[in-house]
Amino acid sequence: MMNEKNQQSLLERINSPADLKTLSPEDLTLLAQEIRDKIIETVSKTGGHLAPSLGVVELTLALHYVFDAPKDKIIWDVGHQAYAHKLLTNRRDTFHTLRTYGGISGFPKREESPYDTFNTGHSSTSISAGLGISTAKGLKGEKSRVISVIGDGSTTAGMAFEGLNQAGHTEKNLIVVLNDNAMSIAPNVGAFSSFVSRKITGRRLTFFRKELHNFLKSLPGVGENILNLARKSEDSFITFFTPGMLFEAFKFRYIGPIQGHRLDHLIDTFNNTLHLEGPVLVHVLTKKGKGYEPAEKDPAFYHGVGAFEIATGTPPKTSESSPPSYTRVFGDTMVDLGKRDKNLFAITAAMPEGTGLNNFAKTFPDRFLDVGIAEQHAVTFAAGLATEGFRPVVAIYSTFLQRAFDQIIHDVCLPNLPVVFCLDRGGLVGADGPTHHGHFDITYLRSLPNMTVMAPKDENELRHMIYTALKQPGPVAIRYPRGNGLGVTFDKDYQTLPLGQSELLKEGKDLLIIALGSMVSPSMEASQLLEEEGLSVGVINCRFVKPLDEKLAAYAGSTGRVLIVEENIRQGGLGGAVLELFSDLDVRDVRIKRLGLPDRFVEHGPTAILREKYGLDKSGIMNEARELCRSIRRPENSKELNK
Repeated sequence: MMNEKNQQSLLERINSPADLKTLSPEDLTLLAQEIRDKIIETVSKTGGHLAPSLGVVELTLALHYVFDAPKDKIIWDVGHQAYAHKLLTNRRDTFHTLRTYGGISGFPKREESPYDTFNTGHSSTSISAGLGISTAKGLKGEKSRVISVIGDGSTTAGMAFEGLNQAGHTEKNLIVVLNDNAMSIAPNVGAFSSFVSRKITGRRLTFFRKELHNFLKSLPGVGENILNLARKSEDSFITFFTPGMLFEAFKFRYIGPIQGHRLDHLIDTFNNTLHLEGPVLVHVLTKKGKGYEPAEKDPAFYHGVGAFEIATGTPPKTSESSPPSYTRVFGDTMVDLGKRDKNLFAITAAMPEGTGLNNFAKTFPDRFLDVGIAEQHAVTFAAGLATEGFRPVVAIYSTFLQRAFDQIIHDVCLPNLPVVFCLDRGGLVGADGPTHHGHFDITYLRSLPNMTVMAPKDENELRHMIYTALKQPGPVAIRYPRGNGLGVTFDKDYQTLPLGQSELLKEGKDLLIIALGSMVSPSMEASQLLEEEGLSVGVINCRFVKPLDEKLAAYAGSTGRVLIVEENIRQGGLGGAVLELFSDLDVRDVRIKRLGLPDRFVEHGPTAILREKYGLDKSGIMNEARELCRSIRRPENSKELNK
C-alpha cells in the first residue's frame, strides 16, 4: 500500500516539467507507471489514442527531464502520442475531460498550453515545422533547442523527406527523434519502413556489441587496446548496420537505435545531444501499447479506441444490437463487387481497418494496396491504374484526402480518369475535433471539372452509389458519415442511380427542404413534426451535389420557400451550389435559407452535441423552417420556375 500511495503522490507533485528534475531515477520509473495508469483510466472512459501514448511514456519523461520546455520547443508529429506530455504540462487536473465537449483536446493545441508548440492532427509535419521554428530562433539570436518527435509511420509521407532534405541542407540546429514502433495506425508498409524499422537487427546489434565488449575485456594484455580501437570505430559500425547511413546521407548526425523504454539510456542520450550543432536524429525503439496487455497484443485496434473495460479491454456491453456502420457497409459492398469485377482495385492510406477494407485486402490481396501515410501517392497511383483499364477505389477519410487536392485536380480530373473516391467521416466526426472533421469536402470537390459528387441518405443508398460510381466514365466522390447507419433494409440487388437526379421523399405546400446525406433523416423527422403544427413541408434527398438536379428549381417554385440543409461549411457547399443553379435558371420570388456549418473550425465533442449547437438536428431544422415560413407568405399562384 505504501508503494501505491507513493505512486499516486508522484504525479500530483508534477505541475510543470521543471518538477521532474527533482526526482530520482527510481521515482521517474514509478512516475512512468503512474502516468500509464492515468492514461488507461481516462481513455477507458473518454476513448482516445491509447496505444500511441502508452508507447512514449518514458520518451516523454526523458525529453522533459533533459530539455527546458517551453523555452525548448518540443513538437509531437500527429499528436496521437501526446497524452503523457499533457499530464506533465499542468493539465493533470483537467485530464479527465480529455476529448469531451468543453474539455482538453486530444491533440497538441497552442491555444490550450504554452507547452504545445505546434497544432497537429495530421501526420508528417513536425520536421518542417521544427525547421521553421529553428530558423526563426537563429534569426532572433536565440540558443534554445527544437525537438521534433516523429513516428516511423509518419516518415512514409513525402513531406517528412522534404523536411529532412531541407534541414540537412541548411544545417540548422534541429533534433529529430524517430519514434520507431513499426506502426503508423496499421502496421507500416513500404520499403522505407522496412529499412528503418529493423528492430530485430537493432536488438541483435545491441546484444552483439555487449558480448563483443565483454569478450575483449577478458583478453589479457591486448583486450583493452583492441576495445579502445573498437570504440573509435563504433560510430561507423553502427551507421553501416542500421538506418543511420540513410540519415547520414541527409547530413544528419545519427544516434541509435536506443531502447525507448530505458529511461537511463534516453536521458544519457539526450544529454549528449545538448552540445551538438546542426541536425541530429535520435532513433528510439518503442513498443506501441506498452504496459497494457490488450494494447500490446492489438496496437492497431487500440490506436484509436472508444470507451472500454480496463480488465478485459472490451467495449461496454449494450443490450441492443446496432445497425452496421457506414464503414462496414462500404467494406462489405467492396468485397461483393470485387467478386463480380476483376478490375476493381482498392487503395487506402495506412487505414485498412479504419476504412473497412481489411476484408477486401484478405479476399483480394493482389487488388489491394495500403500505401502508408501517403495520400498524394495513393491518388496518383490510382490514376495510373485507371489508365490501364482498372477501376480503382480510393478509400480515405475526408479530412485526409485534403492532403492530395492537387493530385485530384491534376492527375485525375484533368485527364478525366475513372477513379472513385470514398470519403469516410464526411461531416462532423466528434471527439477528434477540428483537425478531423470532414466538413470541407463538398466545397473543395464540387469546384473541380469532370468530378461527380454524391452523398447517400442511408446505408442502402451507399451501396447503390458505389455501384453507380463504378459505372461512370470519369472521377466520382462519395462522402458518408462516421458511425452507424439507420438500420434500413437492403435492396436485393444494386441499382444504378440516374446521374444528377434527386429524390422527392415528401411533398409540401409551405416549405421545401433540400437535404443532403446525413441531413436527410433529421429533415424528414422535422417535416413530420411540423405537419403536426399545421405546416406542409416537403423534403428532397438531393443525392447529387454535382451534377445538380435542375428540377430543384421547379420544386422550389411550388412553395416559394426553400431550406437547404447540409453537414458541410456553408461557403461553397450545397447551399451555394443551389443558389448558383437558381441564378443560372433565373429563378425569382423564392426565399432561400442555408443551414450548414459556419465559417470556422468546429471544436471537438460528441456529434449529437455539435449538431445541436449548430442547428443540424431535427430541432434546429424545425426552428429554421418555422422562421422561414413566418417571414413570407406562400404565393397563391406559384409556377414552375424552370419552364
